[in-house]
Amino acid sequence: MFGKPASYTIMIKKTSWILFVTMAIVIGLYPGIYFLIPREFGLLSSKKTELLNNIFWNIGFYTHIILGGLALLIGWIQFNSKMRTRNILLHRQVGKLYLIAVFLSSIAGIYIGFYATGGIVSSLGFISLGIIWFYTTLMAYLHIRNKRIEQHQKMMIYSYAACFAAVTLRIWLPILIMIFGDFNKAYVIVAWLCWVPNLLVAKLITSRIV
Repeated sequence: MFGKPASYTIMIKKTSWILFVTMAIVIGLYPGIYFLIPREFGLLSSKKTELLNNIFWNIGFYTHIILGGLALLIGWIQFNSKMRTRNILLHRQVGKLYLIAVFLSSIAGIYIGFYATGGIVSSLGFISLGIIWFYTTLMAYLHIRNKRIEQHQKMMIYSYAACFAAVTLRIWLPILIMIFGDFNKAYVIVAWLCWVPNLLVAKLITSRIV
C-alpha cells in the first residue's frame, strides 16, 4: 500500500539506463575531438611541450583514448539481456572486440599513468585503475572460457565499471575544480574518485547476482 508503484520503478530504471547509455556513447565518441581541433585543451593543457612531442607517450596516449573510447562505446551493449538472448553470436563478437580494446587501452593507460599531472598520487590512482581494468577483464575472459557464466558476468560488471571511469572523471573534475579552484588539486583527487566509487557500485550490483 505504501510502496512505490511498479510503473514508477520501471520508469526510473528506464531513465537511468538511457542516461547510462547516453553518457557511454557521448564520452566513447569524445576522443574524436582530438582529431578535429588542436589538442592543447582540457587535460592536455597541463602537459609540458616535451611530453606532448614524445613519440612513445603519444602512441600510449592515442592507443589509450581511441581503444578506451571504443570499449566504452560498445561495452554497454553486453548488458542488454534481450540482445544476448536473441543474438548470442553478436554478443560474442562484441565481447571479443571489447576484450582486445581493453587489453591494449589498459596497458597504454598504465604507461601514460606514470606521466599523470599531479605527481605520484595521481599516477598511483591511474596506474591502479589500469591494472584493475586489465585484471577484471582478463578474469572475465578466463571465466567464460571455462563456462563459469555467473563469475564471467560479475567480472564484466567490474570491468565496465572501471571503463566507465572515463565518464565519471569528466563529471567529477569540473565539480572539484569549482570546489578547490585549482586544477592540479582536483586532478589528484579525481585520479581516485573517478573509479573507486564505480567499483563500489559494481560490488552492490554483483552481490545481487546468484
